[in-house]
Amino acid sequence: MNFDNSYAKLPEHFYARVSPAPAPEPQLLAWNQELAEELGLGHLGEDQAKLARIFSGSELPEGAEPIALAYAGHQFGYFNPQLGDGRALLLGEVVGRGGRRVDLQLKGSGRTPFSRGGDGKAAIGPVIREYLLSEFMHRVGVPSTRALAAVQTGESVVREQMLPGAVLTRVAASHIRVGTFEYFAARRDTQALQTLVEYAIERHYPEVQEAEKPVVAFFARVVEGQARLIAHWMSLGFIHGVMNTDNTAISGETIDYGPCAFMDEFEFDKVFSSIDRNGRYAYVEQAPIGHWNLTRLAGCLMRLEPEKALFEAQLDRFQGLFEESYFAHMRGKLGLAEEQPQDRELIVAWLQHLQKNELDYTLSFRRLGERIRADGPNVFGRFEAAWRQRVETQQQPVESVRERMDALNPLFIPRNHQVERAIEAAIGGDRSVFDELQQVLQQPFAEQAGLAQYAEPPGPDERVTRTFCGT
Repeated sequence: MNFDNSYAKLPEHFYARVSPAPAPEPQLLAWNQELAEELGLGHLGEDQAKLARIFSGSELPEGAEPIALAYAGHQFGYFNPQLGDGRALLLGEVVGRGGRRVDLQLKGSGRTPFSRGGDGKAAIGPVIREYLLSEFMHRVGVPSTRALAAVQTGESVVREQMLPGAVLTRVAASHIRVGTFEYFAARRDTQALQTLVEYAIERHYPEVQEAEKPVVAFFARVVEGQARLIAHWMSLGFIHGVMNTDNTAISGETIDYGPCAFMDEFEFDKVFSSIDRNGRYAYVEQAPIGHWNLTRLAGCLMRLEPEKALFEAQLDRFQGLFEESYFAHMRGKLGLAEEQPQDRELIVAWLQHLQKNELDYTLSFRRLGERIRADGPNVFGRFEAAWRQRVETQQQPVESVRERMDALNPLFIPRNHQVERAIEAAIGGDRSVFDELQQVLQQPFAEQAGLAQYAEPPGPDERVTRTFCGT
């Protein structure tokens, strides 16, 4: 494996060196050959038994330097000065095609000095959830960590019940979080903060090295990335569920698929996470929370660059960047080829119609596209009439609207009830549902013969109203 580990060369108090716990009977659940090829690791797929040993933590490949990263974080608004990788290890960094550097992290690989009394293990359910959702996000163009492998360990872990244990191999641009900066800022370790900023700039935003104030320029890039990321989430009806600062990656990738979910019927205030009792991370609150998290990062960086107004100016850009990106996504989803002044009002009217009529968010876009040349009374009421009128004013042929909409609106998403069905089957030893759902989500925009049931909303007895963190 083409390891080139840079984070492990940072000062020792950035992490703890620790080895993964070996799995008694590792068995491969899933292997992402396409991603492996991108990382220059395609040859590993030839030996599944070896894959299971390596990606369960039972066998360390040459060049690996396993470390648990130190970080802090604001969790539901309350600061915890020491969190860190309590059930994960950075196995090392590999350099793939085009010189792209990524982390390989094992999740569920056993205790670390940051475990805080936990077992450091993962059950099969959270591993399957993150594998499915992170790969779907990649397929629909959302910046995200990805899943390289999932391995069942052959041992049980205790949660509310005894469950099969598993390990996920997560691929990320890096695992540097807002909480990483908070860790050193809370300790007033200015030297470590400077080292971290320089490392993050070199790894993610090297173009800002020549800026007059590189720290502020770095912050500007993080602001831009978060604004666009959250806008993309919301255009898909995605609710992260646990937008703590330790789950906010400075790379602009989606990280941590714990209690996240996609909405079925649309609701502005929708909450799924069982631990989000006050709706802090509800669907409609995600942009304000993104801004709040970035304000915490600004507070850390001001230890290096004390001109508060420079950071406030960048924070003031956030809402505009978010709205610009969000409404651009939504115009595309509604088949609007160019921007017009009334578009925002039309988009809001669409969302209000969906909520008032408790309509499925994902399928409603596809069904609206079907209405472009349909006869008979409007299915979507007054909104449909206004939308048709707006579409007919465009320069592009009306006949192409549905085609454009279908290319941007997924038919298949990782619906909560289908993910839960795959998890329940896997707990019972049946991997076929997981395998089939993987297959469906690899082509989220295309109709797939014999698999239409995966596009359907849940029935009354299939609804998932709460999702749970895997710890």
